Amino acid sequence: MGLVESGHYKEMVEVSERRGPAIEPREIKQEDDSTLSIAWGDERRCRYRASDLRRACPCAQCVNEWTGQRVLKPETISNEIMINDINIVGRYALNFRWSDGHDTGIYSFRYLRDLCGE
Repeated sequence: MGLVESGHYKEMVEVSERRGPAIEPREIKQEDDSTLSIAWGDERRCRYRASDLRRACPCAQCVNEWTGQRVLKPETISNEIMINDINIVGRYALNFRWSDGHDTGIYSFRYLRDLCGE
């Protein structure tokens, strides 16, 4: 089981073993309004800035569904953007509600792990 910690609540979630340890989160924690950390099953810990995550939003409003081209202009996202809420989507992703009102991106665990780099 992985632990999600955000704001004033904690929620336990089961994580599928089928994904393999590298993309299996063991702990997801919102450190503050602008920082998320994830401890992965392979012992790697990644820290994400809210502004970087928002600029990487994979939703259809931010990325053209047909071409894959990013339509969101990174410079339109403030470095001061905050994570207002985090929700788990099924057993495979996170959804964020941002301080700019955007909330349609579904960030798969695989995508988040890839954003962390090697």
